[in-house]
Amino acid sequence: MNRPKTVGVIGGMGPAATAEFFRRLIAATPARRDDEHLRVLIDSDPRIPGRTAAILHGGPDPAPRLREIARGLEAAGAELLAMPCNTAHAYLDAIRDAVAIPVLDMLEEATAKIGKGPVGLLATAATVRLGLYQDVGRRRGLEVLVPDADRQADVTRVIAALKARPTPEALRKDLGCVVGALKASGARGSTNPSCGSTRSTPWSRPRFATRSRDVGTRLGEEGVR
Repeated sequence: MNRPKTVGVIGGMGPAATAEFFRRLIAATPARRDDEHLRVLIDSDPRIPGRTAAILHGGPDPAPRLREIARGLEAAGAELLAMPCNTAHAYLDAIRDAVAIPVLDMLEEATAKIGKGPVGLLATAATVRLGLYQDVGRRRGLEVLVPDADRQADVTRVIAALKARPTPEALRKDLGCVVGALKASGARGSTNPSCGSTRSTPWSRPRFATRSRDVGTRLGEEGVR
């Protein structure tokens, strides 16, 4: 039996997203004892420069710090890396160039299990502006619908509130108008990658809980062989 690989996590974007990723990884691992779980190295650095600020407003570039964290995790023994922040995937190529170990692509993992579209996207303004999910969707033949400017402002406000007070249940109703508008555009479901997790939500029950596999779940289920 092969030894499971050691997982490195580029975290802190934000801390709650990293904690949720780790929780899902643990929950999905078919372990009966402590020593059957994966070895996980987490560098949770909330002072990584803001991705949205860098992309939309010319703020400090997060790429140097992301590369530094990736190299540090590799040096510490990580054999593959995961990054529970969708907007940070704008810098995925730069991170991959900095290390010799695989870096998982959360966008690919999310869209691989959505199935038929169209699908609505609830994400940071930077993720939407760069077309990160739209590009992956086109490669997979999946149409990705995005909110208009007013509805995107609602999504941005909810994301900010989640970072300040990570209680999704209290904010669920705030996204109702966004979900309704996307549904009217023809979307069958939504992928909600913000705050580091990827989720597929039925329109009839708009919520933050999900049924699609995210990266943490997949790593746990497959044992990172």
